[in-house]
Amino acid sequence: MVGSLETPTLLALSFCALLTLIHLVSIALAASRLGRSRGASTFPAGAPVSLVRPVCGLETFSEETLSRGFVLDYPDYEIVFCVADAGDPVLPLVRRLMAAHPAVPARIVVGDLRVSDNPKLNNCVRGWEAARHDWVVLADSNVLMPHDYLWQLQAAWRADTGLVCSTPIGARPDGFFAEVECAFLNTLQARWQYSGAALGLGFAQGKSMLWHKPFLEERGGIRALGAEIAEDAAATKLVRAAGRKVHLVALPFSQPLGRRKLSEVWSRQLRWARLRRITFPVFFAPEIGIGALFPFVLAGALAGTAEAAAGLSLLAMLWYGAEFILARHAGWYRPARLLLAMLVRDTMLPAVWCGAWFRSAIVWRGNAMDIRKAPLRLRTRATAA
Repeated sequence: MVGSLETPTLLALSFCALLTLIHLVSIALAASRLGRSRGASTFPAGAPVSLVRPVCGLETFSEETLSRGFVLDYPDYEIVFCVADAGDPVLPLVRRLMAAHPAVPARIVVGDLRVSDNPKLNNCVRGWEAARHDWVVLADSNVLMPHDYLWQLQAAWRADTGLVCSTPIGARPDGFFAEVECAFLNTLQARWQYSGAALGLGFAQGKSMLWHKPFLEERGGIRALGAEIAEDAAATKLVRAAGRKVHLVALPFSQPLGRRKLSEVWSRQLRWARLRRITFPVFFAPEIGIGALFPFVLAGALAGTAEAAAGLSLLAMLWYGAEFILARHAGWYRPARLLLAMLVRDTMLPAVWCGAWFRSAIVWRGNAMDIRKAPLRLRTRATAA
């Protein structure tokens, strides 16, 4: 059969089979890490923790996500809320939650410090400095914390750890484009992050980060995370330079999405792609091939045969079927229409990749930035995390 295939068909099938093999290996690597603890934790049992949460504005799930921080199953922790603007509409909610949970030590720190062009990092500086304990978790306001949130972070701490973090997992989408965002966050981005960790290439993710405060203070403190426009990229490089590793929690934490517009999904993915291109260009360059649609359609068109079309269709079924099985294995959002969301995601990927190379401007919470410049300069006032 192989001998009867024309050379263009054989080349197209071979190339896409290689991409499919890489895809399946990444899924297998991620599945081998998800839900499994590797070795015993070296985190000091029951050590007090400061939970620093930058907040800005009211979102659909703000009350639920912020209230989770007050009901954690942990013996000794405090919450430090950071807000840049004293008039922020989220403050009445935070104060109400604090009054409803007086047993949990909690404070509000108002006002940012301009240590970088990253508004979220600027919002965290005062909270970091106000934290009373040596172990500090920086957690975004939209992280949906399980009751054992702090235990899960600590369980991933090893003797060689510099940082423990969790990538966000999209949950509770409302509408098709929120499902497309799930396809981006879960079986694409989280998969590659866990695959990299399995190969010893752990990358930080800014949603949830557990730090040993003395370790970071010895290397410039939280201000050192302003060395890159994205604090998680700076954290990755700082930890690696110290000879330590970034470790991931066994199962990543959820982020409820609610309704999403196509424009919101597009702008968010384009912003993240531009940040990856600037901070880790060697790793970003191959991203053009991480979705099946573009290379498969291109290979099929160049081959131009019915045999190539049939073979590529079978490979595509294997590609997306394996991705769907990973979502089921991990317990992530997985209705049948998620397969269509994966196709739409992969349709967007080449355009996102190209857009990341052609422009370096991003808009982040109303702050227009040119991420090529160092040091960067804010063009508008940063008021959000």
